[in-house]
Amino acid sequence: MAEDRKPRVRALLDSVRAEGRTALTAPEGKVIADAYGIAVPGEELATDVDEAVACAARFGGPMVMKIVSPDILHKTDAGGVIVGVEGAADVRAAFCRIVENARAYAPDARIEGVQVQELLPKGQEVIVGAVTDPTFGKVVAFGLGGVLVEVLKDVTFRLAPVDADEALSMLDSIRSAEILRGVRGQEGVDRWAVAEQIRRVSHLVADFPEIAEVDLNPVIATADGAVAADIRVILSTETPKERRRYSREEILASMRRLMQPRSVAVIGASNEAGKIGNSVMRNLVDGGFAGEIHPVNPRADDILGRKAYKSVTDVPGEVDVAVFAIPARFVASALEEVGRKRIPNAVLIPSGFAETGEHELQEEIVAIAEQHGIRLLGPNIYGYYSTWQDLCATFCTPYDVKGGVALTSQSGGIGMAILGFARTTKTGVSAIVGLGNKSDLDEDDLLTWFGEDPHTECIAMHLEDLKDGRAFVEAARATVPRKPVVVLKAGRTAAGAKAAGSHTGALAGDDAVYDDILRQAGVIRAPGLNDMLEYARALPVLPAPKGDNVVIITGAGGSGVLLSDAVTDNGLSLMEIPADLDAAFREFIPPFGAAGNPVDITGGEPPSTYEATIRLGLEDPRIHALVLGYWHTIVTPPMVFAELTARVVAEFRERGIEKPVVASLAGDVEVEEACQYLFEHGVVAYPYTTERPVAVLGAKYRWARAAGLLGGGS
Repeated sequence: MAEDRKPRVRALLDSVRAEGRTALTAPEGKVIADAYGIAVPGEELATDVDEAVACAARFGGPMVMKIVSPDILHKTDAGGVIVGVEGAADVRAAFCRIVENARAYAPDARIEGVQVQELLPKGQEVIVGAVTDPTFGKVVAFGLGGVLVEVLKDVTFRLAPVDADEALSMLDSIRSAEILRGVRGQEGVDRWAVAEQIRRVSHLVADFPEIAEVDLNPVIATADGAVAADIRVILSTETPKERRRYSREEILASMRRLMQPRSVAVIGASNEAGKIGNSVMRNLVDGGFAGEIHPVNPRADDILGRKAYKSVTDVPGEVDVAVFAIPARFVASALEEVGRKRIPNAVLIPSGFAETGEHELQEEIVAIAEQHGIRLLGPNIYGYYSTWQDLCATFCTPYDVKGGVALTSQSGGIGMAILGFARTTKTGVSAIVGLGNKSDLDEDDLLTWFGEDPHTECIAMHLEDLKDGRAFVEAARATVPRKPVVVLKAGRTAAGAKAAGSHTGALAGDDAVYDDILRQAGVIRAPGLNDMLEYARALPVLPAPKGDNVVIITGAGGSGVLLSDAVTDNGLSLMEIPADLDAAFREFIPPFGAAGNPVDITGGEPPSTYEATIRLGLEDPRIHALVLGYWHTIVTPPMVFAELTARVVAEFRERGIEKPVVASLAGDVEVEEACQYLFEHGVVAYPYTTERPVAVLGAKYRWARAAGLLGGGS
C-alpha cells in the first residue's frame, strides 16, 4: 500500500494545483485519508437532494451534512454544517438549508454538493495536524481539539515524520494528558489509535512538501479507536528556497581552521588608535596568538611592527582566516581576493548589510563566498575569541580565562554581556563567537564543532532565530549525549504573524514550536540571559545525577520550604525518606529540629552538624542529589560552612562517590565570598536566592535525561 498511495495522492494534488486552488474539498480530503490509512467516518458526496436521501439510507442512523465547495474553507462560518440529521425529511431540509446558507455566505462560490457523513459517537475531541514551519519545516501537532482548540491552546509539536513511539509520547506532552487516560469514571482513549493518526499525518506531509497545512479536527477518540470527523488540507503557494548544506566532515574541516588557525590576515589593519582595524590587530598581538598575523592595508608598509601587505594575495604561505575590518562597500572586492588566495574562512566584522536593508550587498558576498568555497562568519559581528589558541579576533575587550564553556550570540550587545559575566564570575571559556547576520555560518556549524572540541564541556547559545532548524536539531542530537547545550531563544512573545488557513496553523506560533522541538532535541532552554549564563557556568561543575531522589538539608526552616517549592517547580523529586534513614539523620540534629525531607538541622548548630548530615547524604546510595540551605550565624560562619562542605564533597569524589550538590546561602555579605569558594571547589552555590541553585540542578537533570543517563523524557 505504501508504494501505491503516493501516485494516487500525487495525481490528486496535481489536479488541484492545476485548477489554481490551494484548499482541498472534503471528498478530496477523504481520498488522501484513505490513501494514508487515516481513519475517517463513512461518507458520500450528494449533488442533489435525492442523492442525499439515498446516501443517508445506505449508512443508517444520524448523519452530519456539510457543504462541499472549493471556495468555502470554513464551512461552519458559512452555516454549511448540520449535525444529527436523521430521516428522509430531515435530510431534504438540511440539504436545502446548507446550500442556501452557503449561497448567502459566498454568492460566487462553486458548490459541488453536500457531504453526507456518519455521525461519530461521543468521545474526547482532539486535534491532529501538521504545518510548515519557516524554521523547522514540516511539523506535526497534537492537542485537545474541537471548538475550544484555539482557546485552550493545549498543543504539542514534533518534527515530521514521527515514528510510533514518538507519536505516542505526544499524548503525554500536553497539559491535559490525564484526560486521555480517563478521569472521573470515564474510560481512557485508545492511545495507540490516536498515535497512529498522528504518525500517518506526519508521513503524509513529509512525503508531499507542497502540503502546507493539515487539520484533523476534531478527531473523536474513544476507548475503541480514533476517527477524524473532518480533514482539511491546504497546499502551499510557494516553493521554499533550498539552503546550501555542508557535510559534517566539511563543517569540521573549515571550523578547525577557523578556531585553531595557524595564520590570520587582518584586512583593513591600521596603526591609527580608535580604528576597528587597529583594535583587532592589538588584540591579536597583545593576546599572545602564536600563529602568524598578517596586516593588509594598501597605504601602509608596517603596522604594529609587522610587515603590511597591499593585498591579501600578497601574503606569503597559507592563511586560515581573513578578518575584515573595512567598510561594507569594499568587502565584495576584498572577498574576491580572499577567494583567489584560497582562504577558507572570512570573519566579517563590518555592519551595513542586511541588518540595514542592504540585502543585495549581503547576497553578493554570499555568492562570492560560495563560488570560492569560503565560509563566512557574520557580517555585523564583534568578532570571536578562541581562548585555547590565545586568539582574540575582535575589536572589543580581550578575554583570556581558559575553560570549558563555549558561548555564542547573535547580538554584539549580548556578546559583551557574556564577556562581562565571564569576567565577574571567573568563568573559563573555550570560545566566544559572534554570529550577527548569519549570512553563512550559524549555530548548527558551531554546535557541530563544539560538540567535538575536547576543550568544550558546555555550549550556551543566544539566538533570535535559526536559519535551518532541522540542521540545528541534528547537530544538537549528536552533541547532547556528550555535553549540555543551553539555548536562550529571544522573541518568546512573538507569535507567528502570518494568516493561517487551519486551526493547527493558528496554534503554531513561533515560540510554541521552538519550545517543543528544542526540548525534543534535548536542548536546555534558558528563560533569560542571566539564566543562560549561570547554566553554562554551573553545569560543568556538577556531576551527572544517577537517580531522581533529591534531599534538602537546611539550617533554616523558611529556606527549606522555599527550596522544596523550587524542587517541585523544576520537575525534581523530593525523596521520601525511609524510616532507617530518617533515624540516621535524627542522630545528628537537635530534638527541636526536623528530619523528613527537608532535613531541618536548625540555625544554631555548629559546623559538625552540617558536616555529619552532609556526609550522611553523600554516603547513602539511595540519595542522588543534595540541596543545601545555609543560614548565616556566628556559630557556623559562611567560610567555615563553605570550606567544610567543599572538603567533604572532595573527599567523597576521591572515593568515587559523585553526586550533584547545590547550595543556597542566606546571610550577610560574607556569603558572597563563600559562594565563590564553593563554586571553585565543585559545589554550585548562590547567595540570597533559593530558586537559582535548584534551577541549575533542574537543568542538569534535564540534560541527564536527554543524554540517556536517567530514565524518562527530557
